[in-house]
Amino acid sequence: MIGVSSLECVWAGRAQLGEGPIWCPERGEQGEVLFVDILEGRLHAYDVASGVTHGWSLDEPCCWLVARNDDDGYIAGLRSRLVHLRIDDAGPTVVAAWSTPPDEPAGNRYNDAKADRWGRLWFGSMDDAAERATGALYRLDERGVVRVDTGYRVANGPAISPDGTTLYHSDTPSRVIYAFDITPEGELTGKRKHVTFSGTQGYPDGMTCDAEGGLWVAHWDGGRVSRFAPDGRLDETIPIPASRVTSCVFAGRELNQLYITTAATERDSEALAGALFRMTLGVKGVPSATFRCPPSAAPLRA
Repeated sequence: MIGVSSLECVWAGRAQLGEGPIWCPERGEQGEVLFVDILEGRLHAYDVASGVTHGWSLDEPCCWLVARNDDDGYIAGLRSRLVHLRIDDAGPTVVAAWSTPPDEPAGNRYNDAKADRWGRLWFGSMDDAAERATGALYRLDERGVVRVDTGYRVANGPAISPDGTTLYHSDTPSRVIYAFDITPEGELTGKRKHVTFSGTQGYPDGMTCDAEGGLWVAHWDGGRVSRFAPDGRLDETIPIPASRVTSCVFAGRELNQLYITTAATERDSEALAGALFRMTLGVKGVPSATFRCPPSAAPLRA
């Protein structure tokens, strides 16, 4: 079992759909946690040193951000496009757009992303109504944007094992977390069911891995975060005082603090729905991988 300190709410701002937290140690005196509110079209930054959360409105909702390896901001998935995003004291600015799949069905949007240790970006799309299996999983690297898996209603929570050889990805409404092997060339093989949620567990949402290979999963409509061992066995469950838990990220100078986002949509009776939570764990995460920027936006391959 993993030792857990007391859970604390560090921001009670009621994000309607808080998502995509990332740890940015270079921002502020002690680092910041960036996260988005997709439904409200806002980007938030929680400053660890001051405990203050700043927020900015966006012209188009942002679904996720991943830091770039050139220290020039982020690659971000807006609702309909991938962009180069910079953030300064005045807020976020879109610098340029990447080539994106032209045949995403109407009504789809992007949802959740991670980079692997080689700088490849893995991101998903979903039907915004979460009804049709029109979502997909994509890879972006110097070869361009490539569709690598299809048939998702809500493509969610990519997470990569600390050794970089396994990618975890879920179809949230199906309650299934899949595992893939990642070849040295960045191809996915061996798709298999890794974890299947029961009805009482809710639905798998955002995920991250710790340094020991444990998979930490947010439970949408399950009110908890769970750790699954590398073999898929449930190892730890931590209740969260909000039923719609959306994602989590390791942060802090020691990478032993887990920040957890939640959603307030359709949860008016829950006092802490939409809050940002933090807990200190007896296990550490791994530094977040950055996106290796190709020299130019490469053409799409399906």
